[in-house]
Amino acid sequence: MPFIQIHLAEGRTVEQKREIASAVTADVARIARVSPDRVKIYFFDIKKEDMASGGVLRADEG
Repeated sequence: MPFIQIHLAEGRTVEQKREIASAVTADVARIARVSPDRVKIYFFDIKKEDMASGGVLRADEG
């Protein structure tokens, strides 16, 4: 059973997550040759103050 973790900056809508889940599930099920109901996806919303790139917090970016 494939388990997939997706980490996103917070702010994505439920509809966007539905679309991501559908697309990822279809591809993983096809490639792994498993039934789509065997693919498990976990979304993790990350606050911008909990992310940094190049030493700069995402919350501090303009």
